[in-house]
Parts: sequence; structure tokens; C-alpha cells
Amino acid sequence: ATACAFLAVWVLTSQAAVPAELPRSTPEQQGIDSAAVADFVEALDTEIEDVHGLMVLRHGHVVAEGWWAPYQPEFIHTLFSLSKSFASTGIGLAIAEGHLSVHDQVISFFPDAVPEEPTWQLEAMRVRDLLSMSTGHIGEDLRAFSFDSDSPLPEAFLNLPVAHKPGTHFNYNTPASYMLSAIVQKVTGENLLDYLRPRLLDPLGIEEATWSTDSQGIALGGFGLSITTESIARFGQLYLQQGQWEGEQLLSAEWVEQATSRQTSNGSNPDSPWDQGYGYQFWRNRHGAYRASGLGGQLALVMPEQNAVVATTSGTSQVADIFDLVWDRLAPGMQDEPLDDNPAEVERLRERLSNLSISMPAGDPAADGYQDWLGRSWQFGQNDLDINALALRSQGEEIIVVITTLTGAHEIAIGNGAWVPGRTGLIPGAIGALLGDDQGHGHRMAAAGAWTGADEFTFRLAYTETPRVATIRLQFSETGLALDIDQTGGLAPRVAPLTGTPVSE
Repeated sequence: ATACAFLAVWVLTSQAAVPAELPRSTPEQQGIDSAAVADFVEALDTEIEDVHGLMVLRHGHVVAEGWWAPYQPEFIHTLFSLSKSFASTGIGLAIAEGHLSVHDQVISFFPDAVPEEPTWQLEAMRVRDLLSMSTGHIGEDLRAFSFDSDSPLPEAFLNLPVAHKPGTHFNYNTPASYMLSAIVQKVTGENLLDYLRPRLLDPLGIEEATWSTDSQGIALGGFGLSITTESIARFGQLYLQQGQWEGEQLLSAEWVEQATSRQTSNGSNPDSPWDQGYGYQFWRNRHGAYRASGLGGQLALVMPEQNAVVATTSGTSQVADIFDLVWDRLAPGMQDEPLDDNPAEVERLRERLSNLSISMPAGDPAADGYQDWLGRSWQFGQNDLDINALALRSQGEEIIVVITTLTGAHEIAIGNGAWVPGRTGLIPGAIGALLGDDQGHGHRMAAAGAWTGADEFTFRLAYTETPRVATIRLQFSETGLALDIDQTGGLAPRVAPLTGTPVSE
């Protein structure tokens, strides 16, 4: 990884931090060996595909932070299911204000949406069953629930079959997380995001936050929240501090204890990070830790025994490997007392953090003759990607690819061994709904590529406010163009390559 990225800078003075800014420190001042942190970062960079952002906190101080180009610290990032832990926090705050309790029946909040003859299982379902993923639903029945419906979703949820007695079976249930959001809105009269702003987000200094909603304006709860990597770290630090922030008790310590304790069993493998128990929209982890966790490696790993938090944003399928690196590389370097200064290792860590990038295609130095394909265009028949045509040209050091879809022509400037930022309305593959509404401005993106052969051009298109990175390979011949799109981390279905025919000049 050699491209330029955000440079981590440590504040080495003893002055008080600016309000709402996390204090920075060298690792040694917080009892961590910089060599262990550097080894951890190096392992993330070389062994885990597409980590986008990292922040490590010890004793409330940031000891390492880095972003892999083209991702930047100020970019919000889609959290997927890490959103669930924020929805749970909303419930905790509403309980503290007397709006409800975990023992309330779910149907009591939506009397107009209850079936005429509710089953005893539905009547027995409590708020705590939503929180602990133990509603009694089975996966086959949950698949009938659609977030895209224009009809009220609470009614759809309450009409799902409930196979088991609530509280007896763990089954991962994103519609249940949605219901937590719907309940907060029902009892407070505010959308979940609006409710959280003055009570949680503003005090934590989380200024940039968006949350997708359903057709009724209810935040989706189980996914759809976007915030920065540092905001994830702040959220984890709040829980590590038992709900306290800058001398104020934002969240009751009792709620933190309940939410992060094992409320239901979800497996028996002592070595699996997925089998350590589940709390109230938080996963238990090995070594006494717990986490807020989302698809692709959106993580707030809270480590009470080490008084540490590790926050990541990513687009990877290697989440379990990230945990292993924390326990095998990072945690052993944590000591109880400050360590002697180690300027050489601090510099090595700083250097590592200042040169991070997600992978870019490597050019073939022997590739020649690719100029023959510049200035040409190809057309495609009907396909699942809705791509109608593609054109290719050069502009200075950049390659310009123009992809025409049902929504128009989308021009992408691609750097040669460097990331070129921009915005695009192009949505490759079945990922549109998960990118969210671009408000007509186009999605923030960056592209880098190379001629990987005389007749092949490969580029990566990173949607830099999401975990999604598409690798697009163009293979040229006189008879046609093969276009292949691969999206990392299993975050979108793989689509068969398309074949285009040349457009006559």
C-alpha cells in the first residue's frame, strides 16, 4: 500500500483537549508498545482486504488512526448492522425517560396493526425479545418481510408467523431491530435519528449522521445509519465509560450493563466470535469484550479488560480475522502502566499510517498497443446491470470511461496508479438501495486503474461513503468487449460478465 492517505498526528502536549475532540497520545503514554500497534496495522493492511478506516483508543486517548486511500476521516460510512446498537441505545434512553420498559408487549404499541386473532406467541412477545433477537421467528418466515414495501411495516411485522415462544430461541432478526426504531418513534413522536441527536449524537460530537427511512419516515433501525469512523469510536468509548461522557451520564450504567451482557445464547463454540452470546443488539466477544458490528467489518470493539476500543470501517468478508489480529497482535502489547518512550517505533507507526491505500490494479509494464482501444465505444444487449453502452478515451494522465445506463451517461475519471475522486450516479450491480439516496448529487466515489495487459484495462471504483468497492475489468478484442464487475467482500451478488459489440464509427 503506497498511495497517500490521512496522516495520523499525535498531540504530545499536556494541554486539555478541545471540547468534543478526542485527546491524542503516543501509544507508550497509554501503556501500549508502538511496535505492537504498528504490527497490527501492517497485518490489517496486508492480510485483510479493503479495510477503510481505523481508530484505536486506550484510556480514552486515540493512540492510532488511519484511513486507506481513497477513504478520508471526514467521510461518513454506511454501518449496516452496527446501526442496531444505536437503535438499542435509543430504546435505553426512552426507557430512562419513562416512555416504556423492556417488559412491555410489542403489540401494545401498535393496536391498530395487530391481527384480529393474534397468536399467543405474538401476544407474549416483549420489547426485550426484540432487543435480544429472540422474538420466536424463524428465518423462512422473516424472508417474507420486505423493507421496500409502501405499506406500514409494523403491521407487516406483526402479521409474520411466530413459530417459537418468544425468549427461547435466538434468530438474527433485522425486522425486529426496525421495530425498536418504530417503537421509539411511536412513544416519543420523533424519528429515531432526531430523538438521538440532542441526547446522544450532539453530546458525543457526532455531527455528520444520516439514517435511511421507510416509506412512513421511520428510521430503518437495523441498518441505514452512516457516520464517520471516529464517531464509531466515540460510541464505543461511551459504552466503555459506562454511559459517561465529559462528566455527564448520557446513558445509565444499568442500561450499558444490560445491553452488553449475554441476554441469550447464540452458539457453543468457545473460539467463535459469533457464539459468545448476544445482548441488546450487541454481540458478546471473546476475552470479555463486546461489539457493535455490521456487515463488511463496521466495528466498535469494546475491550473492558484492556480499557480500549478498536473502531473500523471496511468492505471485507474477513471480519473474524480482524478479531484474531486484535487478540494476537494488538492486545498483547497493552500493559497496565505507561511505557518508556520509543521514538523509533512511534516513527515506524506514523510512517505506516501515512501510507495506507486499498489495493489498486497493478499495471503490466510490457503492455503495449492499448492505444488502439482508446476513442472506441461498445453497446450491450439487455442485461441485469442495465448497462447499455461503454466508451473509452484518455484525458491527460487519466482514462475516461463513460458507462451509459437507463439513468443516462456516467463519466468516470480513472487515475493511473492514483485515486481520482468524484461523484457518480452509476450503480454497478444490485446495490442501489444499499447505497442510499444521493439527493441528486451523485455518490461520492474515487477510481484508480491500470492497463493490466495490451488488451485489458482494470479499474477499481470505490464508493467512499460505503463499504462497496467494485473491480471492473475490460477485455478488448476486434469482435467485442468483455466487461466483468466483481464487488468485494460478498457485499453484492456476482453478475455474469457482459459482452459488448463495437459501435461502428
